[in-house]
Amino acid sequence: MATPPLQAPPPAVVFDDVVKDYPQRARRAPMLRAVDGVSFQVKPGEVFGLVGPNRAGKTTLVKLLLSLCQPTQGQIQRLGHPSTDRRTLGRIGYVHENPALPKYLTATALLHYYGALTLLAQSEVTAAVPRLLEQVGLADRAREPISRFSKGMLQRLGLAQALLNDPELLVLDEPSEGLDLGGRQLLRQVLQRQRERGKSVLYVTHLLAEVEQVCDRVGVMVAGRLRFVGPVAELTCQGTRPLETALQEMYRASLN
Repeated sequence: MATPPLQAPPPAVVFDDVVKDYPQRARRAPMLRAVDGVSFQVKPGEVFGLVGPNRAGKTTLVKLLLSLCQPTQGQIQRLGHPSTDRRTLGRIGYVHENPALPKYLTATALLHYYGALTLLAQSEVTAAVPRLLEQVGLADRAREPISRFSKGMLQRLGLAQALLNDPELLVLDEPSEGLDLGGRQLLRQVLQRQRERGKSVLYVTHLLAEVEQVCDRVGVMVAGRLRFVGPVAELTCQGTRPLETALQEMYRASLN
């Protein structure tokens, strides 16, 4: 009997004509449209970069993906399931640009705390914590209070926390804030490792050098709309013009 062909894994992320409106403070003011008809996918094993100027709607997309708010219109899927299925959140890791971590804990205690919140087995957490702290360059600070950590060290610890559950989808919202050159190199290594293992990454950043070095494809957001989706090489005309120039031209054209 012939073996049935293996099914391709579903996209890690699907946005399908997603709209998000917010009420404004002024009475009778029209709704503020933060996201306007956005559609794109993040493929399995892909590092997808999301770039755009301030107030473009990038963080709103992250909040929608993580069910921190609900879309006004459209459909969102995480790992092959509707975003209303909150069970998929346990298969995602998330790094905020300003991680708010309990500063009275040590790095080791914090990871054990989050491991318990994620319902991981104690044995798994105990085995993973030293490896993750080594991976993010904090092994020598494992038992130091977080209150003594610099911003860059907090970002590294936030990354370790996001990797604790071995996520199928890693969502990074400006993770390079406060990282030095060594920290950014470490982040690139993490992204490469996720890609090699078939894991997906949604990488929100304003650092264009990072986009060019680590992203397979990029989405460009301007004023709530997705203006471009594709390989970075398409924006740079196969490297013949700087990415910054290409994006500035796109921003200007989109706002005219």
